Amino acid sequence: MRTGRPLLAAAALAVATTTAAYLFGPGAGESPAASKKKTTTASAAAAAACKADPRYPKRQLRGLWIATTTNLDWPSKAGLSQARQKAEYLKILDTAAKRNLNAVFVQVRPASDAIYRSSLEPWSKFLTGTAGKDPGWDPLPFLIDEAHKRNLEFHAWFNPYRAAYESDVSQLPANHPARQHPGWVVKYGGRLYYNPGLPQVREHVVKVVDDVVSRYDIDGVHFDDYFYPYPGEGGQFADKAAFAKYGKGKSLAEWRRDNVNKLVAEVDESVHARKSYVKFGISPFGIWRNKAQDPSGSNTSGMSAYDSIYADALAWIKAGTVDYVMPQLYWPRGFKAADYRELMPWWAGAVKGSGVQLYIGQALYRVGEDQSWSKPGELAAHLTLNRKYPEVKGDVYFSAKNLLANPLGAMDRVVKEFYSRPALLPIMKQLGGHAPAKPAGVKAAGTTLSWTPSQGARGYAVYQVPKSGESCYETDNRNLLAVVTSPSYTAKGAGTYLVTSLDRLQHESKGTSVKVS
Repeated sequence: MRTGRPLLAAAALAVATTTAAYLFGPGAGESPAASKKKTTTASAAAAAACKADPRYPKRQLRGLWIATTTNLDWPSKAGLSQARQKAEYLKILDTAAKRNLNAVFVQVRPASDAIYRSSLEPWSKFLTGTAGKDPGWDPLPFLIDEAHKRNLEFHAWFNPYRAAYESDVSQLPANHPARQHPGWVVKYGGRLYYNPGLPQVREHVVKVVDDVVSRYDIDGVHFDDYFYPYPGEGGQFADKAAFAKYGKGKSLAEWRRDNVNKLVAEVDESVHARKSYVKFGISPFGIWRNKAQDPSGSNTSGMSAYDSIYADALAWIKAGTVDYVMPQLYWPRGFKAADYRELMPWWAGAVKGSGVQLYIGQALYRVGEDQSWSKPGELAAHLTLNRKYPEVKGDVYFSAKNLLANPLGAMDRVVKEFYSRPALLPIMKQLGGHAPAKPAGVKAAGTTLSWTPSQGARGYAVYQVPKSGESCYETDNRNLLAVVTSPSYTAKGAGTYLVTSLDRLQHESKGTSVKVS
């Protein structure tokens, strides 16, 4: 815990004054007015001692992307045994938990395939090496349960429009939707993409997402930045027939953006109708639009998601069809075309007052990549800037293998300076939920704390009560020791501890205290 002399002095004053009032009470050699004045002074001192320190936010999302596509993160290669796949995944989770992260975004649908047992799409080739081949187990319950055991929120990550890495439909499994409905796909850049302009495609994507939400205990649904394909060597995206049929007087660009907006709105509605507490969010490309093209845009000069891949994040924010946005701000400070110091504040302004939460996608994978990312402290500097903008509710790192590799020790520095304590997740009021009853029967047997499970509790927060009083646990995370899923905890030594209950959205109950001698 880092505190300055004034803070310690205020805490000491609060304890001393409160103790005197308890021992002697009003009338013990002083007037009631004097006693009241002293009590007021004590309360003010205690309040000063409990003032939140912005360096220690109590609620902050700290996430990690785990990519399955092309075996980028997990599994490390196709065809591994079930035991090996499990061991690799647990290593990632253990590392994330050790570094006080609290969410994982796991890619369950890389390209119209499934990392889970599905009747709608074939098994992913990234599990077995052969598309459609049954791996002999359903990984998703394991992936979710193990994340939850470590107090990691589990977001199922879907790529909505990528149909296949191959361009030949005949190479796909017989039950692949692109093979069953060849009219749904467009060949582009040697790959197959679903045509976002077709209502049948949107219907299928919504059905795939709903299938996962309904059958698995996920906490969130996540889309990445791949909507219409990025411009490249694919020439023109061949959707003229669909545009002629469904364009209805719009320009091609307007129609394409509208197609994406419709899908986002339909997924949002479907997810929350199925399970109101499941979060839905998107990690768009970091530049919505440049100021040169739009006065509302950012002071940047890179590719525009609005114009190039028809992803209009501002429209989703204004419509409230996402619970959060996680722009991929993969550029360092001082990068002329897309300076982090320009983009992060722009996104903070974009969500301000909207109720949509903002997390920043951080390029851990780029650390050490070139001169602009050669500074070990670049990532940490991003988080320092974030503190100036209360709209920034957290950060998510790409990707898992880079968390394990820890290039230039960058994550060591981030953890030391920002994640030295656990954090609760930011509350999303629109998703409902409420605090469970506070823990009952809290007792200490030596250093082992235990309590009766609270109905509706998904976890429990454990604090060490500072000398300034129990109310201080509510201000920031300086006193937060752990978030646990079982009703027990091993104390760090003598002192007073306080335990609160958390629902799955981490609404927090009042605390129950216990002394360890």
